[in-house]
Amino acid sequence: MSKKHHDTCQHLLDTGHQIIAARGFSSVGLTALLQQAEVPKGSFYHYFKSKEQFGQALLEDYFSQYLAQLDVLFNQAELTAKQQFMQYWAEWQRRYCSADGRSDCLVVKLSAEVADLSESMRLTLKDGTDQVIVRLTRCIATGVADGSLTIAQPEFTATSLYQLWLGASLLTKLHRDQRHLDLAMQMTKQLLDG
Repeated sequence: MSKKHHDTCQHLLDTGHQIIAARGFSSVGLTALLQQAEVPKGSFYHYFKSKEQFGQALLEDYFSQYLAQLDVLFNQAELTAKQQFMQYWAEWQRRYCSADGRSDCLVVKLSAEVADLSESMRLTLKDGTDQVIVRLTRCIATGVADGSLTIAQPEFTATSLYQLWLGASLLTKLHRDQRHLDLAMQMTKQLLDG
C-alpha cells in the first residue's frame, strides 16, 4: 500500500475514532464520516466493503495503538511493576474523568452497542480486551516476582480490576462526575496494599 493510500485509510480510521467515540457507532452515518474526513465515498469503499468492516478495522486499529502503549508503560525499567500498574490506572482516571462524561475509550463506548449488532466487531472487542487483561496479568506477575506486589491470583486480580474500571467508566458517563473512578482508584489501592 502506498503512503498516500495508507494515510487516507488511517485518516478515515482516526476521523472515525473521534466521531464514534463521541456519538456511537449506529448514530454515525457514512455521509457524516466522509464529510468530516473530507474523503470521497469511492475512497471509503476502496478500503472497506461496509460500515461494519470499517467498524472492525477501527477497533483493530484502536487496540493496536492501545496495546502498544501498554507495552511501553509496562516495560519501564526504572519503575517497579506496582508503580507501572498504578500509573496505568492513574492514566485511565486522568483520561476518562471529564466533566461532560466523554471518553475516547471505544471499549466503554461500543461494547454494549455492537455486541448484538455485529459478531465481527464483538469478537474484535473481546480479543482486544482479552489482550489488555493478559498484559495486566503479566504486570502483576512481574510485581510478585520483583516483590512490589503480593497478589496470589494475578489473572483473577487483573480481570476483576479491569471489570471494576470499565464499570466505573460507564457510571462516570452516566453521572458525569468522577466519583466512580475515584472509588475505583481507592479500591485498587486497597487491594494492592493489602
